[in-house]
Formats: sequence, structure tokens, C-alpha cells
Amino acid sequence: MRGRDQEFAEFFSARFEGARRIAYAMCGSWPDAEEIAQSAFVKLYARWTKIRIETVDAYLRTVLTRVFLDTKRRGRAREQVMADLPDTIAPADAGPGERLALRTALLAVPPGQRAVLVLRYVADLSVDQVAETLGCSTGTVKSQTARGLASLRAAYHKGEVSLEMRGA
Repeated sequence: MRGRDQEFAEFFSARFEGARRIAYAMCGSWPDAEEIAQSAFVKLYARWTKIRIETVDAYLRTVLTRVFLDTKRRGRAREQVMADLPDTIAPADAGPGERLALRTALLAVPPGQRAVLVLRYVADLSVDQVAETLGCSTGTVKSQTARGLASLRAAYHKGEVSLEMRGA
């Protein structure tokens, strides 16, 4: 039991901040992101002995995404527009106004599509990895990505700024 706890503590220390940033990109609120990440790690710990070490990161992403989507379904999450954004959510040369406009637009995208966009463009996962994380087909990931990008562009254009997604 002691080895299991030590192993999990090391994994938690190495991965929590990244999980929290991904959760923030999905929900738009640091307090909610903290809660989502903590809930994901609690669920992960409960199954720690059953998870293969080579798939633990994928399992964490899956649990994190499901906790976010469950929270949205229950309507408990409070969405806020924050000026303090993760570095990877907008191009490096984007100014604060553009970053805020992109954050606002991302929060307008439906939660399922937003989760796909965050996993693809913030967590930088491939279509196959996102499909595995969400337990769906690659076709579903591609269609949700296309719909999510269309929603993101529409919401972004409402802010009177043109959007060019890299890799879209």
C-alpha cells in the first residue's frame, strides 16, 4: 500500500498543474478547474492499482474530460471570462484583447465541442488520442472539431475580430 501511495503522489505532483490548465481551458474558471482536476485525481486514485502505467496519462485525460462534462450537465459550473489565460490558448503574438476575445468565444462553444477543441488544440492530442479519451470514433472527433471551430469562429466574429485557427 505504501508503494502505491508514493507512486500516486509522484504522479499527482508531476501532472496536477497540467490537468488544472486543461480543465481551465474547458470551463473558464480557475476555481472550477481546480475542483474538476481534484475530482479527476480522486477518481484516478480509486482505480490506481488497475490502471496500466503506460496508459495512465490517457486515462487521466479521459476522467478529466468526463468530470468536466458531468459538471456541465449538472449545471454546477460557473463560467467566467478571465484575463489570466493559459499560454497555449491563443497564438504567442496575440495581445491581451485578442486573448480575451478568444477566451470569451471558446466559452460560447457547447461543452462537448469545447472539450474536443481543448483536447485537440490546447492539450495537442491527435484525432485518434481524442477519440480514445472520449470513447468515440475518429469521425465523431472530426465532426465535433469542425462544428466546434465553426461555433468558435462565429462567436469570435461577434467580437468583431477575425480568427485564424492554426492547424484548422
